[in-house]
Amino acid sequence: MIDRRTALAGVAAMFGTALYAPLARAAGASGPVTTPVPAISEGPPSVAVFTPAQRAAMTALSERVLPTTDTPGAIAAGVPQYIEKLLADWSYPAERVPIIAGLDAIEAKSMADYRVSTAKATPAQQDALLTAAMNDQVTGGKTFFEAFRQLVIAGYYTSEIGMTQEREYLPVPGEYDGAFPYSKVNKVYSA
Repeated sequence: MIDRRTALAGVAAMFGTALYAPLARAAGASGPVTTPVPAISEGPPSVAVFTPAQRAAMTALSERVLPTTDTPGAIAAGVPQYIEKLLADWSYPAERVPIIAGLDAIEAKSMADYRVSTAKATPAQQDALLTAAMNDQVTGGKTFFEAFRQLVIAGYYTSEIGMTQEREYLPVPGEYDGAFPYSKVNKVYSA
């Protein structure tokens, strides 16, 4: 059975050197913030990182990064709780600033452009807000977007849903078949 920390190390390798510091720390690439170190997915965060409005925006936006399709999305996989836990227990306060400032900037843009909070915006409006952040059209947007996207992807693909429903876990894969037709591949396998 694979645990979340082992899976996170694999996700960390996927992002390479531009890995958001709390993710690298949680994956074991550098020392932890606190001793003893809490498990990545056990219990509530040690401190509240977000205000209720920021938490609602972060939750809604995480679902837009990895929405529910034929497999569960970020919310069902517990990504919002993972993000807050990771930021509370594996980051220094200064490392939280880009995420918190980015959520606040996106909230301000949502109120200015759509006259609704980010959490209450339509999926198309939320996509536009994320695109604006990605294109650095909001204050600190690009820095926020890169870190936030990494947090969502890492949280999703290290969750039980990400490992067993989006992907299929095979601890010992079957025999190699170099002529296997690509059209018959149903899932990407993780080991």
